[in-house]
Amino acid sequence: MTNLKYSLSLIVFLALTLVVIGCAKPPEAEKLAAKTAMDAAMSAGADMYAATDFKSAKSIWDASEAQMNDKKYDEAKQGYVSARAAFEKAVGAAAAGKKAMTDEANAAVAALEDGWKKTAAAAKIVQKKMKGKQDAWMADAQAFEDGLKATKDMIAADPIGAKKKAGELQFMLDKWDATFKELAAAPVKTVKIKKGKKKK
Repeated sequence: MTNLKYSLSLIVFLALTLVVIGCAKPPEAEKLAAKTAMDAAMSAGADMYAATDFKSAKSIWDASEAQMNDKKYDEAKQGYVSARAAFEKAVGAAAAGKKAMTDEANAAVAALEDGWKKTAAAAKIVQKKMKGKQDAWMADAQAFEDGLKATKDMIAADPIGAKKKAGELQFMLDKWDATFKELAAAPVKTVKIKKGKKKK
């Protein structure tokens, strides 16, 4: 009778253990949902335009992956749910970040256009003093105009790249602005023509 009680207890214990083990399945659905949200965040540019939010979400994802490897499925499940929410937040932040960066790039281009008009006008004023610099100015002027057009064209797709390119163009503009101010301040050299005696 005692053996029967022990046998029954052992069978019940093993059955309960199997039930508990059977219930603790890997949270594949939650992992897939979090992965989908992570991919959406990457597509939205969250890694560039909402880097802090994306990094936070990625660290939650990485922790969940570690818990999955350790077979801590309940913790991993909760982590994946949190990671999904964090990635979705990063998507929203990326849209706002991209808009802000686009606005900054547009403002930089507008400032370049205004600066270009002033610099081109200054070039005309000091044109006679530009000996030896005329060819370099013409080459840079063409490069600036081409670069400005390319920068405008890239704003919608890559505002970060457009802003960087605008910075490079601003450097070129500043260089010529300083050159023209220096030339404008320099006195004009007048060449005296000596009149020779007329031959008879």
